[in-house]
Amino acid sequence: MNYAIVTANNITVKQNGFELKGILFSLNDNENLAVTGASGSGKTTLAKALCGQLFITGELKIDYNETNSLLPKAVYVEQRYSIKNRSNTIDGYYQQRYNSTDNEDSYTVLEELKFISEDEARIDFLLNELSIPYLKNKPLLQLSSGEHKRFQLIKALLEPAQLLILDEPFIGLDVSSRKKLNEILSEVSDNGTKLIIIAGAHHHFPDCITHVLELENGKQKAFIEKENFVATHQPATHFFDTSSLPLQHNDWNFENAILMKNATVKYGDRTILDNINWQVKKGERWLLKGKNGAGKSTLMSLVSGDNPQAYANEIYLFDKRRGSGESIWDIKKNIGFVSPELYAFFDKNISCFDTVASGYFDTMGLYKKLSQEQITHINDWLKSLNVADLAQKRLANVSSGMQRLFLLIRAFIKNPPLLIFDEPCQGLDEFQTEAFVKLVDDICELTDTSVVYISHYENEIPSCVTQVLELENGTPKIYSFNKKYSEQLTQ
Repeated sequence: MNYAIVTANNITVKQNGFELKGILFSLNDNENLAVTGASGSGKTTLAKALCGQLFITGELKIDYNETNSLLPKAVYVEQRYSIKNRSNTIDGYYQQRYNSTDNEDSYTVLEELKFISEDEARIDFLLNELSIPYLKNKPLLQLSSGEHKRFQLIKALLEPAQLLILDEPFIGLDVSSRKKLNEILSEVSDNGTKLIIIAGAHHHFPDCITHVLELENGKQKAFIEKENFVATHQPATHFFDTSSLPLQHNDWNFENAILMKNATVKYGDRTILDNINWQVKKGERWLLKGKNGAGKSTLMSLVSGDNPQAYANEIYLFDKRRGSGESIWDIKKNIGFVSPELYAFFDKNISCFDTVASGYFDTMGLYKKLSQEQITHINDWLKSLNVADLAQKRLANVSSGMQRLFLLIRAFIKNPPLLIFDEPCQGLDEFQTEAFVKLVDDICELTDTSVVYISHYENEIPSCVTQVLELENGTPKIYSFNKKYSEQLTQ
């Protein structure tokens, strides 16, 4: 099978004050590329430039093969697809995923895929290949982060192109899904599609990748064969300086941060959570585990106040029963929270400083005046995490990794008694990931903060985690956890 040939000669791209320059590489027949680098190094900017979304100077040449039956074009699959509903508005609102009546305005997976191809047999085949046939008639707004990622891939595969550019396709996928995606990408490559993969913190390079392009501060650091990159890459240890942060034990007066009794969530005839009995005592740190679509985010929505079905269940937060007269703001004020959905829906037109400040009020923007103490506290956090120079930049104008880091600071800023981290390291580079995990451990060592943590990667789990709630088809299993022992088993 003959592939498109890609040649980049001294490419320069400018976007929102950021400049990516000096990009020089070529991909010949049967060669596929992974682009890697720290957060803000220019990976997504390069991906958009290669597919024609951004203006470039220099020379970019893509020689499509006339004998190849695939479409002679480049298809770019971004980290998250912007969903339009039947009213032609984008993404809806944050809690809409959990409000079944509001989801009537959302297209289903099948309806959205039929905008690309009417070949329902092909759609069924791809849904089965990616182990998500049950999503066929599900509203798009109800998809989990991992399900959403697989849906994006199916959209790209319905119209096979000669060049496919994927921005961090493994983000949010569980272990079995990552393995399956690796197999699919190898098959896609064998069938004549050239692949360019944007790779994040884990350097998860598919087997079909032959070369690695490494970026650093908007410049090309290396373009080498994959085997040589893997053999020579030595990531430096990186930690945040937390010595100036006012972390201390607090006199929070409660026994249980979370107590659920036979909690059940259903949408129509489909049961998402089935009789969950769960107790998170003050100061406990839990890992919430399960495959994509197992119900993890739905379970957390019962806690965070975003799912109206919480009122139909017996749930206690900080020893007070849900539905006993408290407002959603009474619930949220004691919880620091971050998730892929929060990132997707958050207003990115405000400054990075205001993004963090909004955490005091649990809003998607800053609508109240800050006290001087709060301003000082925010500045201390930004300095400790080495992002003070970005404080006044618009959130949309910093890299996706930095956007996520500011949302993580937002979760910490009010020093809450409960932290909920739903895949918090998505989009962070390897240095930020390592530093963030250590930061969680530092906070847990110095405070009585309770933590619920969700991740599909072993290296992202803090050492402070000691217990696990694992969901399988909405059914819970609880057991103890020791990270060091677990790491030994996986080596």
